[in-house]
Amino acid sequence: MPLINVKLIEDVFTPAQKTQIIEKLTDAMVEIEGENMRGVTWVYIEDIKQGDLGIGGKPLHAKDVHSLQRGEAA
Repeated sequence: MPLINVKLIEDVFTPAQKTQIIEKLTDAMVEIEGENMRGVTWVYIEDIKQGDLGIGGKPLHAKDVHSLQRGEAA
């Protein structure tokens, strides 16, 4: 049974978006493994505190991700 662990910076995604992530990742696994695996496909979303995750040597915050979503430089 698959376990998908998704790590997100807190305050970036809404609860509705997180639900959508869970649904779509489950659908992707079912497409690969078959419908019988839907009931045993786990998706675990973990919120990471802003600044506790970094890329390119710089910590990321929700405002940085929101800037990227708008197509602006972070």
